[in-house]
Amino acid sequence: CIARAVAVSPEVILMDEPCSALDPIATAKVEELIDELRSNYTIVIVTHSMQQAARVSQRTAFFHLGKLVEVGET
Repeated sequence: CIARAVAVSPEVILMDEPCSALDPIATAKVEELIDELRSNYTIVIVTHSMQQAARVSQRTAFFHLGKLVEVGET
């Protein structure tokens, strides 16, 4: 799925829970890939994992009931 997104050279890649239901080893590999792609693409990730957000993001935004309540450096 990530390969298909990258194949069309988008400006932004949107990922909704990219590591959902993955084991820790597979999660680490996806996070490494995200880190590699970061140099060429803007990547927006939706996650419920605060730990994952801290590992892979440069900026974090929090939404509550559909409203943006906070944005800042991770």
